[in-house]
Amino acid sequence: MSDRDAARAMSRAAAELVPALTERLKRLGLGEIEVRRGDLRVRVAASDPPPRSGPVEVTVTRHGSAAPVIPAPDPDPGGLDAVTSPAVGHFVYVEGLGPGLPVTAGTELGHVEMLGVRHEVRASTAGTVRHLVAESGEPVEYGQVLVEVDPT
Repeated sequence: MSDRDAARAMSRAAAELVPALTERLKRLGLGEIEVRRGDLRVRVAASDPPPRSGPVEVTVTRHGSAAPVIPAPDPDPGGLDAVTSPAVGHFVYVEGLGPGLPVTAGTELGHVEMLGVRHEVRASTAGTVRHLVAESGEPVEYGQVLVEVDPT
């Protein structure tokens, strides 16, 4: 793909995806959301505070590209506990999990399924769920942030 074709593809993806992702980000109260379409990855992150209002930052990158095409700084988690994926696979939230839900250390938040084996994802600290970073059913990588918990 030439640079010109890549730029056109990024422009189309941004025009199609950013408004829908921004609406979903605000409606669900998420801190950020990321989707992939072809070899492009689009991440929309809410500015802090609060995550439901204000401008958003957008990063669009080409698959395999080390540097972002549209640079944007990562949001500061502000003392949040990042619950990460224990394996590569597909992540599924437990039913009813959402922002504002109180959790205790050890509460099951979901699981990552890899080759038919479930790897449980549990809260490491007590607190309140602040962001559901990954979408249920999406492929995740080892160490990828899935949920952010605001410790109590």
